[in-house]
Amino acid sequence: MSKIEVSEVSSRRDRDAFIEFPWRIYVNDPAWVPPLIIERKAFLNRKRHPFYLHGDAALFLARSGSRRSEIVGRIMASDDPNYNSLHQTNVGCFGLFECMNDHQVAAALFDAAADWLRKKGRTEIMGPIDYSTNYVCGLLIDGFQFPPTILTAHNPPYYRDLIEGCGFAKIKDWYAWWFDDPAKAVTHLRRLATRFNTRCPAVIRPANLNNIRDESRRLREIYNQAWKKNWGFVPFTEAEIEFMTEELKPLLVPEFAWVAEVDDEPAGFILAVPDINVALRHINGRLTTFGLPIGLLQLLYHKSRTRTAQFIALGVIEKYRRTGIAEMLVLRIVEDAMINDLPIPRSDWGTALQNVSHLQQINRVSEY
Repeated sequence: MSKIEVSEVSSRRDRDAFIEFPWRIYVNDPAWVPPLIIERKAFLNRKRHPFYLHGDAALFLARSGSRRSEIVGRIMASDDPNYNSLHQTNVGCFGLFECMNDHQVAAALFDAAADWLRKKGRTEIMGPIDYSTNYVCGLLIDGFQFPPTILTAHNPPYYRDLIEGCGFAKIKDWYAWWFDDPAKAVTHLRRLATRFNTRCPAVIRPANLNNIRDESRRLREIYNQAWKKNWGFVPFTEAEIEFMTEELKPLLVPEFAWVAEVDDEPAGFILAVPDINVALRHINGRLTTFGLPIGLLQLLYHKSRTRTAQFIALGVIEKYRRTGIAEMLVLRIVEDAMINDLPIPRSDWGTALQNVSHLQQINRVSEY
């Protein structure tokens, strides 16, 4: 390939080119889910996204050709002081990486991201991480045939070679799981929940979706306590949880949101949503065509017929671990999904479901 030029995104035109570049990478990938363009614009909006209240990020485009007119790659570099303060590290992140199958292009993109982070005083770089581990992260290395569910990563197989060829090494394994036999899982979970509940009499209540703002603040407190010792954890800020709540609000259903309490004190929660990616596959990233809401109508049509779902979060405060609360929360969602003919959610919690009393009715489908 001819000489590569990498430049920082500084105009609306470049931002739009940054957002639209994946369409070139995945044109022949039947598993790819085109992102909703309006959502991507909001995600990258420095004035709107709450990450920029405490962190910083920069977008870069790689161009080639005689007039440097052909876009051949993109990358984001992000700096999260909250992460470094918590973990006593000096790390920056790369994310939103998309690239032609060319080592020269990949190297140029990583050099640009590293230079930007170096000027921030960072001495290490890790990824793919979009802002922080509270958003999409990970590099898919197995399970390319499966379409990604909401908030999960998808990429071509050759990305691993490009990234490792630029000196990166794997730091953590991450898995996606499906329930292989939900009916058997319910039987097993019910038995465990009955046994454990005598040890820790927890109450499982539905999340208050009618007052989602206050409820989301309570869930944030549980999450930040429950996940604080997990790899890569960085606490959600209040602004971030409000932003994510607004993003997920149209997808929330009562059967998929539960809170555990012990003696009226919060002990844990679980949240899942129908997988909107199933519907997004049909609209090519756009809600309107020639000013008509064709994409929106298609989105609503396919959303109502979605037969997959995604666990968003499961958190149990440390002192209530190994008391059956996690099992009871998973049981409530799976059982209600079966009773109400709702989709059985998939998990992308790394090894989390492996640790739900060694549950045997789960099947690994993807690895990151």
